[in-house]
Amino acid sequence: MSGDIAPYANRIITMIEQARQKALHSVNTELIKLYLNVGEYLSVESLNSSWGNAFIDATAKYIKDNCPGIKGFNRRGLYRMRQFYETYKDNAFVSPLVTQISWTNHLLIMSGAKSIEEKEFYIALCAKEKYSKRELERQINSAYYQRYMLSKQILEPPVTLPSENVRLLDSYVLEFLDLPDKFSENDLKRAIVQNLKSFILEVGKDFTFVGEEYRVQVGNSDYFIDILFYHRGLSCLVAFELKIDKFQPEYLGKMNFYLEALDREHKKPNENPSIGVILCAGKDDEVVEFAMSRNLSPAMVAEYTLKLIDKKLLEQKLREFKGLLLEKQTKATQLEKEVR
Repeated sequence: MSGDIAPYANRIITMIEQARQKALHSVNTELIKLYLNVGEYLSVESLNSSWGNAFIDATAKYIKDNCPGIKGFNRRGLYRMRQFYETYKDNAFVSPLVTQISWTNHLLIMSGAKSIEEKEFYIALCAKEKYSKRELERQINSAYYQRYMLSKQILEPPVTLPSENVRLLDSYVLEFLDLPDKFSENDLKRAIVQNLKSFILEVGKDFTFVGEEYRVQVGNSDYFIDILFYHRGLSCLVAFELKIDKFQPEYLGKMNFYLEALDREHKKPNENPSIGVILCAGKDDEVVEFAMSRNLSPAMVAEYTLKLIDKKLLEQKLREFKGLLLEKQTKATQLEKEVR
């Protein structure tokens, strides 16, 4: 037999892997449905039975004594199944997503997310990004939900958006870089590239790495963008400029220059205008607002920290933010009534 067998064998390997993934997904779907059904049964019977919670305790003991080979249906497991059902039983948003993530991730969300809104957020994010247990745990610990909700950087025209808006964070947590107390912009860039998987988890899995020190030529001069990504959801190039100090207005001019060069020489006809992210060690929101007020390019300013942010502090900020929104809505409603 002549020729290389590898392409044919690899095709079979791909078929095996695809079938295996489908089988695992099918098993997970049936398990989640089972846990929901068991949770519903336990919830109803606990209310109807004069035993109350003792009903679950007795059930767990009976299963252990009579079916010792069944795993996961001990006292703790049964209580979690009831909690699982009662948490999402009337939730139309979660219903189509609930079987798309693993039971392990459901347990992480139930224990790590406080409000139903936060739980919904992580379920949707898990279903979209296909998070592993470790990835989800990291997002919850870094208060990703709170940072996302507090971020104001929702992309708007001139960028042509898909059906859903894309929100980039105002703050990024880069605790995985393990940088020393003093470091340069080159050190920061090198650490990000070396920990690219973790960085993409933080910024979003729709980002695909294009290159570091990406060269753009304007006239007879070469210029280098720190890190260049492609965003699959937005269908555009995304330039990251890294700074080890606070945001300065002049950084915006340099970014606009890079975006113009990308759009003229590197953007493909079917792609949307390029986006720029200036990632700084800090920022003054008023300075950023002034700098961006007359800026027409789709550029954003974000700050980063090398340590996990205090989650309680972010939760407090989010409560205050929601309170301000509610106050504005109430005033707007009152004003509308007065006008009528």
